[in-house]
Amino acid sequence: MKALFFLRHYNDIDHITPIIFKWIDSGHQCDVVLIGSVKFRNDFRIEFLSKLNGVRVAHVRELFSPLEYIKWRLQMLLLTGNLRRLFIGPFVRVLADVYHARRRDPLWRRTANRLLTRSFEKNDGGVIAFDWIERNSVICVEWVEVVVMMAHNMGLSAVSLPHGDSPHANQLIRRGERRLEPDTLFSTARIFDKLVVPNELCAKRFRPFLDESALAVLGSPRYCEEWLIQLAELLPPSPLTRSDSQLKIVLFLRKANFTTFWEEVSEIVHMIAAFPGIELVIKPHTRSGWKQSLTKDSSIRRLSNVTIAGEDMHSVHLMNWADVTIDLATSVVFEAVRAGKPVLAADYLHAGRSAIAVYMPETELRCRDDVYEKIDYFLSHGCDSFYIEAHRQRFLREMLDVPDQNVLPRYVALLESAARI
Repeated sequence: MKALFFLRHYNDIDHITPIIFKWIDSGHQCDVVLIGSVKFRNDFRIEFLSKLNGVRVAHVRELFSPLEYIKWRLQMLLLTGNLRRLFIGPFVRVLADVYHARRRDPLWRRTANRLLTRSFEKNDGGVIAFDWIERNSVICVEWVEVVVMMAHNMGLSAVSLPHGDSPHANQLIRRGERRLEPDTLFSTARIFDKLVVPNELCAKRFRPFLDESALAVLGSPRYCEEWLIQLAELLPPSPLTRSDSQLKIVLFLRKANFTTFWEEVSEIVHMIAAFPGIELVIKPHTRSGWKQSLTKDSSIRRLSNVTIAGEDMHSVHLMNWADVTIDLATSVVFEAVRAGKPVLAADYLHAGRSAIAVYMPETELRCRDDVYEKIDYFLSHGCDSFYIEAHRQRFLREMLDVPDQNVLPRYVALLESAARI
């Protein structure tokens, strides 16, 4: 069977690569088309996929003519939020009205047709897969709708796969969110034949917009044990080296549009750095770290035992290096929970309630005293026996292995079923 996977940024590469790996391992073929930044052509996971028999990897720039690619990118920029949030936003909106949908449509159709016919020349069925494309995506929904529509005309199915997980147990987490109602951000899911989520916490965001038959809960491909074993083999060498510090801590920051109480984050960084024998690495968010005030704080940069990780520092390397992780509600720390490493859920530093704290109350930091006492305890007693194991097992069972540990085979079975429709 044949599949066409569209990948656009770090997160969906991270979460969909395991599915592609298992699809090929099951005897199928696929094309992988990168539709985001060209820099991901050199991502270690993309390099891994490109070496598998039955996989063709290309960036969309390589498949369009230079002029066609420039036009495609410009039309994207007219409709996505990046330019509209800048001072030229009003001009961009006017230009999008002038260069309206009917004028944009021929280019959308031409580029979609080029990609679809390249992968499905014989018109003998198959499946295309995007990640959770949303209304605020850097890839405009209008083009995705055209791709899906033309795929349907060719007898292909369209599936939306996870680009992450749900680290929050509550809904109102972003700046400007003030009403508890279905979030239309997730309504784009309706254009797909099937949308897949890892767990029920993710499913509830999409349920208001989908029939139950269009939603599948299959577990986490990124944090399942089968993929973590494979990932350990292909991960590039870590740039981090072990030092003689007594306690190594990594602090993961959330994306910039989530409400974070930066003044208090700075306070606990200084407090933790004052402990003897501590080494702390701060990991800004992969895509918007430069927008986070903490990365520009000169007082933090002057601390000799605190480092701000660069964009090229993989989160897995940091978690392998660290003894303890402090989390502001990111799904990346689910891997540390899987490994049994302590995660401190710093819920009082942001406007959310983390899934980790809900499932494992022993992880929650509710005030500055909690931070101090936890760090002091780890220095005095070590990091073993941190979790209440029954809590951790429930988290693994209900968030990652849903309903059991055969996660990747379930994803392959769903894609196979979609390809036969």
